[in-house]
Amino acid sequence: MLELVNFLQAKRRIRPYIHHTPLIRSDFLSERTGGEVWLKLENQQPTGSFKVRGALNKLGQLSEAEKAQGIVTASAGNHALGVAHAAAVLGLPQVDIFVPQTAPDAKLNKLRRFPITLHLAGQTYEDAHQAAANFAAQSGALEISAYDDLDVIVGQGTAGVEILADLPTAELIVVPVGGGGLVSGVATAVRHINPACHIIGVQPEASPAAQLSFAQGRAIDPYDHAPTIADGLAGGFGVRPFDLLRQHPPDIVLVSEAHIRQAILALLAEQQLVIEPSGATAVAPLLTGQVDVAGKTAVCILTGGNLAMNLLREIITQLPNY
Repeated sequence: MLELVNFLQAKRRIRPYIHHTPLIRSDFLSERTGGEVWLKLENQQPTGSFKVRGALNKLGQLSEAEKAQGIVTASAGNHALGVAHAAAVLGLPQVDIFVPQTAPDAKLNKLRRFPITLHLAGQTYEDAHQAAANFAAQSGALEISAYDDLDVIVGQGTAGVEILADLPTAELIVVPVGGGGLVSGVATAVRHINPACHIIGVQPEASPAAQLSFAQGRAIDPYDHAPTIADGLAGGFGVRPFDLLRQHPPDIVLVSEAHIRQAILALLAEQQLVIEPSGATAVAPLLTGQVDVAGKTAVCILTGGNLAMNLLREIITQLPNY
């Protein structure tokens, strides 16, 4: 079991390199839902995503021997940026990163600014993951998981510590769910601080791996998902996140592609926030009424802001009125 001290140590470890991101009240969502709705702006991290938390906590604890092996990782984009940033500020010399050829240009362009070796592999995260695993086996490099690693999970959970430090009255936290690193980290940290605070996970209908994992009593990873614009949430649900949550699993809500698009546009129009699809899933079930926050103090974690401009243009064209 992870203890609160693990999260507090991680928070101290990564503090010099990240932002304690703002927690802002959304007048729009509060009026719309009848609750007190707050937004945790992880899009304001140095890489535009919460993923830098876990990457810094993991890489910050590597031994000199492990650093000398070289680092390799696979990602849909944001974890890659987190690892690249962490490696740069911590002075790791050799980093190979595998991402799908379908990764958004917004993420690829940022990655190319770092002193890493970037590999485009396959069409999905799982393709990139297999390529990274093969590279690790052949080169001896240390593979860093995007979500199935306790140090990464603890790093992500520091977002939950910040939320309750800033808003102790929070009764409900809505978390986008992909591989499970964020939701397991936040849920575990929050459980230690305020066990009454309820965690709700949100996944795209196209990739309900977490929901299926809890229903079937096993971690489903990999998962053959349908197409989704929420690329950061597509794929399987990790073994370690599942083990951390299996005794007290969060409720998992599924949202459609259309509702994710509506959430992106609503955040832009009402909050002047550019949020990528994976992050916007957090507010989608509040807009649809799938999550009832009336009379409650709720926090939605906006996990990232690396939104491709071509997708934003498409959404604005298709949904002039959200």
